[in-house]
Amino acid sequence: MQGKRKDRVGHLIQMELGQLVLTRIKDPRLGFVTITYVDMSADLKSACVYYSVMGDEQKKKESKIALEKATGFLQARIAEAIKLRYTPRLIFRYDDSFDQGMEIDRMIRHLEDEK
Repeated sequence: MQGKRKDRVGHLIQMELGQLVLTRIKDPRLGFVTITYVDMSADLKSACVYYSVMGDEQKKKESKIALEKATGFLQARIAEAIKLRYTPRLIFRYDDSFDQGMEIDRMIRHLEDEK
């Protein structure tokens, strides 16, 4: 049962963070950020938040700084929105799966062009 609750809470946090990033964070360093996945710890005390950013490496670095600076604000809003015994500690990690997919697509197109 713990796994299902962990997944449900992670999904709720993902949805809430997506809204907060879109509407409440006004940091100009923040690029076009998408919250892709939230991995909750078994005890629900920490949440590893995976995000992607559209743009170059500089925009990715600036967005990471903006998210880390807004961590306290985001945790407070999560505490208000989702009633849990402990507010999860948010840890932001860049999700490079989109970049990897684009690289694979580029390789496939390159191989097709060689034929």
